[in-house]
Amino acid sequence: MKVLVIGGGAREHALCRSLSLDPAVTALHCAPGNAGIAEVAELHPVDALDGAAVSRLAIELEVGLVVVGPEAPLVAGVADAVRDAGIPCFGPSKEAAELEGSKAFAKDVMAAANVPTARSYVCTTPEQIDDALDAFGTPYVVKDDGLAAGKGVVVTADLAKAREHALACERVVIEEFLDGPEVSLFAITDGETVLPLQPAQDFKRALDNDEGPNTGGMGAYSPLPWAEPKLVDEVLESVLQPTVDELRRRGTPFSGLLYAGLAITGRGVRVIEFNARFGDPETQVVLARLKTPLAGVLLAAAEGTLADLPTLTWRDDAAVTVVVASHNYPDTPRTGDPIGGLADIAAYDAPHAYVLHAGTRRDSDGTVVSAGGRVLSVTATGKDLTQARERAYAAVNRVTLAGSHHRTDIASEAAKA
Repeated sequence: MKVLVIGGGAREHALCRSLSLDPAVTALHCAPGNAGIAEVAELHPVDALDGAAVSRLAIELEVGLVVVGPEAPLVAGVADAVRDAGIPCFGPSKEAAELEGSKAFAKDVMAAANVPTARSYVCTTPEQIDDALDAFGTPYVVKDDGLAAGKGVVVTADLAKAREHALACERVVIEEFLDGPEVSLFAITDGETVLPLQPAQDFKRALDNDEGPNTGGMGAYSPLPWAEPKLVDEVLESVLQPTVDELRRRGTPFSGLLYAGLAITGRGVRVIEFNARFGDPETQVVLARLKTPLAGVLLAAAEGTLADLPTLTWRDDAAVTVVVASHNYPDTPRTGDPIGGLADIAAYDAPHAYVLHAGTRRDSDGTVVSAGGRVLSVTATGKDLTQARERAYAAVNRVTLAGSHHRTDIASEAAKA
């Protein structure tokens, strides 16, 4: 099978890495990719938001499967264009991707499917915003209704900050704060069958001890030793399957990756948000543990044959990923700084630790430099979280990138469980 992956971040590098290790994959392409993905896939320039351009490339390359990584192309309808060209595509339609593209749409689907979530108000005027903030009180949870690259949510005890963020949004969802630990659970679905993956936990705040501003994610780990063994089955029954069934009932079946961001509250599991694609950085640790070859699973979802697949198999290893971010991230990150230490990690830490590139590019002289806010996801596996952490941070310490920063507490509490 020839496969084309659309995107250029660490999530896509993780997907490409897993696909490159799959014996069924005879050729692997990525567009536009990055400096790290170039080591496992052939790169092609393309506007990822242009469905016609992506379809033309897929036809030209004669691929048997297109995997759309990021949310923006999905919401733009790229998966529809690829399917219209007669090529199997892993990723939901434009209509179904509204589950991530609009928080208000997601709330409407959850209400219809009786999926447990936070109480909320959709606001479009300053008066509605003030009433909603007053109704829920502190801490305030304010979400931009549209796509915001993981940075559209503000959780704060500061009323002025909450109101400022809300007023900056054309349409905003204000909801009650959900207490308890958060869990990310991915499920692969063909619109009927739902295949949950292993849960992970990510770290949204920029600084240790969950301080600092929200980011796209500064690290993740899997498995979750503190979680109830029945968690996945419970979420499948109460959240994932009802959501997929409701979207099919509406005539907008969801095929691809359904990501449920969950809070484990004192009143049970509640959905914080849905995403319509693999999450970053959780994908890095979940795929590090997946033993079943990936390509066949994604193709089965694209072709509607997931029910025919055998049960997924998983490695017993734990996995930890630590994000190395550029100077001043998540505000206005500095780019163009040379990255060192990558060869040392490959020489001394592989195969247990490796680097997945997020925001990187290769200069004309061959130097790998930073090209985004989140630059690298340093990922490691081990017999347990303690060993995986040790290996991940040993590799992180080999990285040189001027002004960079990373969290030092990824999975530290869970490793004690």
